[in-house]
Amino acid sequence: MASVKGLVEEIAKALVDEPDQVSVNEVQGERVTVLELKVAPGDVGKVIGKQGRTARSIRTLLGAAGMKLDRTYNLEILE
Repeated sequence: MASVKGLVEEIAKALVDEPDQVSVNEVQGERVTVLELKVAPGDVGKVIGKQGRTARSIRTLLGAAGMKLDRTYNLEILE
């Protein structure tokens, strides 16, 4: 099965103008995994989307994956 980190990375790369600038750092906790997404400064708006819709959609996917894997995933978009 593909990793959740890889999923977030692929989604972000599809959204931005500079896919080589995309990086995802995974911080494991006991029951929570924080995914820190870094993109080029000009691409932050594309990842967040209008009124945060794109970011909310990615977080919804993480919630569904988390239910299946019995973990909680949090997405942080770093600037």
